[in-house]
Amino acid sequence: MQGLVVLPGHGKRIVTGAQDVTFKVTGAHSMAASSFEVVVPPGFDVGAHVHARSEELFYVLEGELELLAFEPVVRGGDGWSEWEGDSGQRVCRAGPGSVMFVPPGCPHAFANRGEVAARMFFQSSPPSHHERYFEELLEILEAPGGVDDAAVAELRRRHDIEQLTPLRFDA
Repeated sequence: MQGLVVLPGHGKRIVTGAQDVTFKVTGAHSMAASSFEVVVPPGFDVGAHVHARSEELFYVLEGELELLAFEPVVRGGDGWSEWEGDSGQRVCRAGPGSVMFVPPGCPHAFANRGEVAARMFFQSSPPSHHERYFEELLEILEAPGGVDDAAVAELRRRHDIEQLTPLRFDA
């Protein structure tokens, strides 16, 4: 059995106008989770969504992100930043050292509403699921003719992502 050391700047990297993801630990290495370093550009909003089977952890390393990890009183509207939970939970602005844990079935989202990129560590369990998602999303985002929203919706459906509000990014 061998361990794994991934130095800064190393790992498989996927870069588009909407995301910059570096795979650090994949399903080839771990039975428990995939781990990524993600640069979140200004204007990026992943959109509120839910996973029926996946568990996720987000750790803000640099910058600030808006974070949501609760069931809102009402799932609706075009955005999630004003949602409120039945116990008064609200979306928060989170800086370095902030952690968001998301169990299966919990609506969640993150967005960079600032003017500089944010950087986070992201872990998803079970492994490999998000790896394939990021690879396929790259193909859709880089296809000629702009983003095919129907293709993104189908990709998300196949990868255990129920989208509640739209994914948005400044191109």
